[in-house]
Amino acid sequence: MYLTAFILGFLGSFHCLGMCGPIALAISAKDNSPFLRNKIIYNLGRTLTYSVLGVLLGMIGFSLALAGIQQWISVLMGALILLMAFFYKSSERLITQSGLFGAVYKLKSSLGYFLKKGGSLAFFASGILNALLPCGMVYIALIASLATQSPIEGGFYMLSFGVGTIPMLIGVMVSGKIISSRIRTKLTNALPYFAMFIGVLFIIRGLGLGIHMLSPALHFVEQGSDQYEMTLCK
Repeated sequence: MYLTAFILGFLGSFHCLGMCGPIALAISAKDNSPFLRNKIIYNLGRTLTYSVLGVLLGMIGFSLALAGIQQWISVLMGALILLMAFFYKSSERLITQSGLFGAVYKLKSSLGYFLKKGGSLAFFASGILNALLPCGMVYIALIASLATQSPIEGGFYMLSFGVGTIPMLIGVMVSGKIISSRIRTKLTNALPYFAMFIGVLFIIRGLGLGIHMLSPALHFVEQGSDQYEMTLCK
């Protein structure tokens, strides 16, 4: 599961070069720290935000699971990921053109302030804020973290996703160049298909087919007049 999050982050990082690439180059231009220190600090800030969001979404999923809809969370979230992946360009446009212009403007203003300020703490704050910018690829990963139905698994899922985005951004920051549009297009075109694969995995997981790890069997345990849904891995 975490490997799929890493690959999603890696492929998605090429898609997000249009927004994150200039930010990465701006940080690289102001960074004179040895051993890529501030570049790594910036990416740690992004990854921290992703991880915290994963924990929060995992907690929501866990709360819903306690309400007795464990199986349907995974199925519905998998179906939502499939829908977003199938209409990826439309969903991306809908997200970026949502009614959050005021919040996004303030977020970008704060991001610009820290980029101009420079220094390790400013770069760390820039990473934290950058991870909050609207992005369809990030939202797909967050939906998957909710489907894990666990704050720990959700956090690690988004941690793996964040780590997956780091290699490309570090490469851009070190080289000072954004990868050619031809290569970016090829890798970006693979992103919706991989997202569909993740959606199918969560649907299969929620069906409780009795396949170890992939789709654990679901058993119902009665306690008094209530019935509780449990996932048992054999």
